[in-house]
Amino acid sequence: MLRLSVLDQSIAAAGRPHGQAIRDTVALAAHCEALGYHRFWVSEHHNHPSILGTAPEILIAALAMTTGRIRIGSAGIMLPHYSALKVAEQFRVLDALAPGRVDLGLGRAPGSDGLTAYALHPMANERPQQFPADVRDILAWISGQPLAEGHAFAQIRAYPAGDTVPEVWMLGSSNYGAQVAAHFGLPYCFAWFFTDGQGAEEALRLYREGYSPSERHPEATGGLCVWALAADSEEEAQHHFTPRARWQLLRRHGVYASLETPEDAAAHPYSEVEKAALARYRDRAFVGTPDRVAERIRALADELDVQEIAVVTWTHDEQVRRRSYALLAEAFGLG
Repeated sequence: MLRLSVLDQSIAAAGRPHGQAIRDTVALAAHCEALGYHRFWVSEHHNHPSILGTAPEILIAALAMTTGRIRIGSAGIMLPHYSALKVAEQFRVLDALAPGRVDLGLGRAPGSDGLTAYALHPMANERPQQFPADVRDILAWISGQPLAEGHAFAQIRAYPAGDTVPEVWMLGSSNYGAQVAAHFGLPYCFAWFFTDGQGAEEALRLYREGYSPSERHPEATGGLCVWALAADSEEEAQHHFTPRARWQLLRRHGVYASLETPEDAAAHPYSEVEKAALARYRDRAFVGTPDRVAERIRALADELDVQEIAVVTWTHDEQVRRRSYALLAEAFGLG
């Protein structure tokens, strides 16, 4: 069966304090657990006026304390900013808080602009070159296994030790992450919503063709993350999608802003070119009644032969977002 999960990015909404977005993320995880979703991931971005989730490792700790069944984790930890040992230690602690249900999703992208990446780590722009080695070390440290023979840090262990091990995922929107996931025998999730699907088919093909079975994952496990919004009617769904469509339009011009209300987003004067772009966004988006959205998600999963879909949803009204996840859970028969 297709597993349905959630990615949350703690989105800034016009007229609301930023702190509320973080608190909404924590509350949404408990809501989605009650609905029967498989896992709940949080993202990492920096110096981003729209996406406020800057510290997933802290958010995951809060999720561990407010949930009891759903898998929780990162999508992802942007590894070039950190030492492999520190990431392993953080996720060993998280696993102690929520044994057996923590995911460590790893990404190679900075999740920010070049200057911000430099502020986070002066070597951030060079560190992607050692990404595979860092992944290798994290896999050893979080599982309590020895590092590679002759490793300079072979005597170092990541604590606390435990009987369970976080599940490591590779995340990406290019062929590189797919190939790293295949090399290490890890599950791989393609960020469909980030590229509107461009490159997904090739990345998943490379992942499967090059997959090296691992003890934990003897077979390749592919996933996608899609942007979706369901409502009780098509009209209502399109109404609440308007701020997201406007945000996409602004992003084309390098403008990143808080999510407006649907009324404010609709009231802007748009040129004919902009109206055409907005129409394209609506046409491509997984937006509508729950049955229609579920049908499109299932069709995509079948087309690309993936076992899991993570859904990310932005709305200005938090209750609309919660309702969307509830409607999709019902359409997929979760719970």
